[in-house]
Amino acid sequence: MASSAGLTVIGGGLAGCEAAWQAAQTGVAVELYEMRPHRRGPAHETGMLAELVCSNSLRGAAIENAVGLLKEELARCDSLIVGAARATAVPAGGALAVDRERFGALVEARLAAHPKVTIRREEIVELPAAGRVIVACGPLPSQPLADAVDALVGSGRLHYYDAAAPIVAADSLDTSVMYRKSRYDKGDGEDYLNIPLDAAAYRQFVADLRRLPKHDPKEFEKDAATGKIPYFEGCLPIEEMALRGADALRFGPLKPVGLRDPRSGQTPYAVVQLRNENASGSALNLVGFQTRLTWPAQREAFGKLPGLAQAEWLRLGVMHRNTFIDSPRLLDRDLRLRANPRFFFAGQITGAEGYVEAAACGCIAGNAAAREIAGAPPVPVPAETALGAVLAHLANTTTADFQPANVTWSYFTPPAGPSGKLDKREKRRRLAERALERIDAFAAALGRCGATGAVRETSAAAIG
Repeated sequence: MASSAGLTVIGGGLAGCEAAWQAAQTGVAVELYEMRPHRRGPAHETGMLAELVCSNSLRGAAIENAVGLLKEELARCDSLIVGAARATAVPAGGALAVDRERFGALVEARLAAHPKVTIRREEIVELPAAGRVIVACGPLPSQPLADAVDALVGSGRLHYYDAAAPIVAADSLDTSVMYRKSRYDKGDGEDYLNIPLDAAAYRQFVADLRRLPKHDPKEFEKDAATGKIPYFEGCLPIEEMALRGADALRFGPLKPVGLRDPRSGQTPYAVVQLRNENASGSALNLVGFQTRLTWPAQREAFGKLPGLAQAEWLRLGVMHRNTFIDSPRLLDRDLRLRANPRFFFAGQITGAEGYVEAAACGCIAGNAAAREIAGAPPVPVPAETALGAVLAHLANTTTADFQPANVTWSYFTPPAGPSGKLDKREKRRRLAERALERIDAFAAALGRCGATGAVRETSAAAIG
């Protein structure tokens, strides 16, 4: 175990890696524990740090988008995760998507090269008895660690479900029935491969999703009170969306708006989008197709889509249980456990949903814990920022039924003075400008030098 004079970080996902990096940049010695490759969780496929287990997208890039602003704020705080993502990006229109293997390799290489970071490939089965600790085990901790967290936080541990979308080999597709276009021509304008559906094909797809078999949840995976699976609303399985109405998918992941077919000049009835999974474009992700259909059912339903009859599935959709704590009643504004201030929490176990939000938690907890260890005064996260909005969600005691959520504009501190005559885009632009002013001051108080930070010996090119 780590010395009581240093910091122990449990978990080598996005939150844990960011927390370790931020603390090390403060000058604190960090021991980062990751159980893989010796033991893997149910959603992991590799032993690398910062593995992206679902999509390869970190979502919107523009600062008028809340998560886009959050990425820019993290970059100005010298974020390891955002820096690595930008260095390994693949075309994705208005989103930031990455080559997941190069991304994980770059994160691991930069941490391994840091003189203040020690990476230990060991499973933590009990929490350290001394020193500051950041629990960043992710939403799927091993059972011994889950039991230890239960004992630490008492009745504050909850659970929900998440799903991963399928990945298909690009050379197995019939692209003659598809067209390249980004929604509203964002990015390079051709970052997505689109499958147009007419009304008949769309209705057949919805019917298949509704009738085909699904993986049966185990009893322990169901909500004890309702007997149902407590899905996260922001990441519903596609078949669950299909059950909510005949047009639910056309207003969701199959929305055709902004995707007029350049060959016909017409907007399709519905559109299935495929996004690059790697820099070479040899693997594609079916956008929004997270599912708990059985694998034979997935092959049947997705194989009927135009161009996918001969598809080679590199990964089919999977369903798994995720775990999170009741953060509003357990954590303070530094993500410190009120009942035992030696412990901090970061990432999806807090109920911060999303890759970027997980990294944001790591940034907050890593800096707070490191400054405590170093005897430096705390630097509060500005409430007017996207980082502050992440914290506002995790501190929301208005509802007793706390649920995971992505960062949204609704949690930003509103600006002073009248703004009723401004349109939504202009309001968000002004919120973003104010946020970046505040985050620059925050980063300066932390002693950060922005996205061109001092420790950058390992480049993206160096790891392939």
